[in-house]
Amino acid sequence: MTEATLPTTAASPTARQVWTRTRGIALALVLLLAGAAAIAVVRSDARHGALDPRSADPYGSRAVAELLADRGVSTRVVTTLDEARAATGRNTTLLVAGPDLLTERQQTRLHSATTGSGGRTVLVAPGGAVERLAPGVTADPALSFDSTLAPACDLPAARRAGDADTGGVRYSTHLEADACYPSRRLATLLRIPDPSAKASAEGAQGDTVVLGARDILLNNHLDEHGNASLALQLLGSRDHLVWYLPSLSDVPAPDEERSFFDLLPSGWLWGTLQLFIAAALAALWRARRLGPLVPEKLPVAIRASETVEGRARLYRKANARDRAATALRSATRTRLAPLVGVPVTQAQTPESLLPALSAHLHGAHGDGQSLHALLFGPPPGDDAALIALAAQLDALESEVRRP
Repeated sequence: MTEATLPTTAASPTARQVWTRTRGIALALVLLLAGAAAIAVVRSDARHGALDPRSADPYGSRAVAELLADRGVSTRVVTTLDEARAATGRNTTLLVAGPDLLTERQQTRLHSATTGSGGRTVLVAPGGAVERLAPGVTADPALSFDSTLAPACDLPAARRAGDADTGGVRYSTHLEADACYPSRRLATLLRIPDPSAKASAEGAQGDTVVLGARDILLNNHLDEHGNASLALQLLGSRDHLVWYLPSLSDVPAPDEERSFFDLLPSGWLWGTLQLFIAAALAALWRARRLGPLVPEKLPVAIRASETVEGRARLYRKANARDRAATALRSATRTRLAPLVGVPVTQAQTPESLLPALSAHLHGAHGDGQSLHALLFGPPPGDDAALIALAAQLDALESEVRRP
């Protein structure tokens, strides 16, 4: 006779159990979100008007605009590409505060407008955008270690300014250019003459200045080293300064709209990887431990009857008659095996236990079929059948122990 398959009974966790298990993670998430909101609020005040010539905040640029005004240079802020392209001219310096915020097509259009205009274009810390705004120039992925660097070039503006805080993005080029403020043999400031623009009557020729860091333009760094001198010379070579701050109103054309991934910050991939690692570590922390159980001494002594009653209540609450019957039969088989000369390791095998048990017994219990149904049969269908099974197992064990 084949052994019956015991069905399993599962008990779904209650809402209270789910809350008990997850409240720690929920609390951590709430604290994380609250901390992020607090940091965002604090930084929003401190970073308001970053690189804006109208802002007096530490990260604004009002100081350099005021100094330029004292020297007769007017500053006008524009926020759209069309305004920036229309403002280019021989007597104008165009400063692009956020080159990497423009789409590739916007960068190409801006470059076409500045080429041959005879004016100066200043690009502030461009990354990948520099290859389209200043073709022939490449941004190195590794930033400068030092912030304050020496000129080490023949550009008059750099030589007069001396040391300045230009350390940031480093650039390389094969073009004929003034490469200044080097860091590990790569320049952090480039001045590239525009070969297509002729020099004006005053001798000024159109050019593009690539600046690796914005520190020399910020209010809180302008009075350090030669920052003010370098900023005034780079931005004050023409009578008019157009300060281009890309904004949300600078909507690209429908055929150049960015995708969802283009709108994500540049560090989103590393941020996602960090979240994945944190989730994996949390899963390992909360996961079921591997290996055998380690016995632990209880702080108080508990009677065996209380343990039995507690487990019985758990089985009853979960309606797990199959598990209760399996536990009763397994314990009975383990106790009967040594009494009939069967090793304990073979107590759960019908082929080893039942023949020895039938030979030891006499009477009704000696029938092999009834013994198989009692010790290896299907689970009881109701509580009454489970009680009857327990009584029959107890009677069988008493009969085997009887001399």
